[in-house]
This record gives sequence, structure tokens and C-alpha cells, in this order.
Amino acid sequence: MSTASGTQSEAHGHTHRDVSGGWLRPAVFGAMDGLVTNVSLIAGVGGGGGSHQFIVLTGLAGLAAGAFSMATGEFVSVSSQNELVESERRELAETFRMRGVDPELADEVARQLSAQPDRALSVHVREELGVDPEELPSPYTAAGASLVTFAIGALIPLIPYLAGLNSLPLALGLAALAAFFGGGLVARLTDRPFFRGALRQLLLGALAAGVTYLVGMAVGATI
Repeated sequence: MSTASGTQSEAHGHTHRDVSGGWLRPAVFGAMDGLVTNVSLIAGVGGGGGSHQFIVLTGLAGLAAGAFSMATGEFVSVSSQNELVESERRELAETFRMRGVDPELADEVARQLSAQPDRALSVHVREELGVDPEELPSPYTAAGASLVTFAIGALIPLIPYLAGLNSLPLALGLAALAAFFGGGLVARLTDRPFFRGALRQLLLGALAAGVTYLVGMAVGATI
């Protein structure tokens, strides 16, 4: 019996990569979102015949706006998630108090129940929210990771223009390389084949950039 319990504890005690919370998830989404957003923006402006100066200005504005937007969204999202978990704890404590348990004891029971992975609150929170109530991500960490990595991703297609080269093909090529390797690394982090993730990210990025390029050409031809 003890052997089975030990095996079960080991099965539940192994660690997972930080994909659902903390810094890794917002960092990954931030980098890929920044890359695809800005290469699409640059492709659209370039397709419309925008000047070198206008493309740099547009790209930097997109970088700043997108990075702060992502950071704000992550902060609000993670904060709301954590507040919901805390609300579940308070609701559990209130249930005990309504049944006549001393308020301080009710709070302690709720805290201890939430700390045990085989107890009701933890199971409920994991099933409903997909998070561990004892390992909640920091909204500041999530926001910071999202802001920084979005900016890095968005900067990649701007590198040729910042270096003084007015070359849309070079910018698209750099973005394609970043999308390929970035998608592959994300795939490896989630134990999926490298090339499957790399090709998927490359195709999605190419589709987004291609559509905005055609839109830019169409708009540029009419104004």
C-alpha cells in the first residue's frame, strides 16, 4: 500500500515546464505575437509604398503600443485569475463558518485544504482554472516577460531599416528565420517535434504578412 502511495506521490510530484503561468507562457506568446504583428505591419506599409522613415516610425510605434498592450493584458489576466482563486478560498472558509466553525479555524481549514493537492479546492481550481492554487503566477512577472519579449520579437523585422537598409525582402527574411526557429523552440518546450512547430509558425507568420502586404498594395494603389 505504501509503495502504491509513494508511486502515486511521485507521479503527482514531478515538475512541469512553466507553460501555463509564471513567465514562460507570456514570454513565448509575447515574442511570437511581437514578431508576427510587426512583420505584418511593416509588410503592409512596405507594400503600400511607404518610405524608409515611415516604415521605421510605424514599426517603432507598433513595437511600443503592442508591448504595453500585451503587458497590460497579461497583468489584468493573471491578476484576475489569482483573485478568482482567492475568492474560491474565501468561499470555502465562509461555508465552514456558516456551519458553526470558528472564523479563524475556518480560514485555517480552508488554507490547509487548498494546500493539499488531493483536496477539494485544489481539484476544483485545477479543473476550472487550470492553475495550482499554491503556485500562482505573479502578474508583475507575466507583464514584464510579455512586454520585453514582445519588444524583442517586434524589433527583429525592423533591424534592416534601423541599420539604414531600405529592404523589405531582408526584413521578411529575418522574420521568417525568427518565426521558424522560435516556433521550433516552442514545440520542443511542449515536447512536440521541432520541425512541426517551426513550419506551423512560419506558415502562419507568412500568411499574416502576405495578407497585410496585399492590403497595403491595394490601399497604396488607390491613394
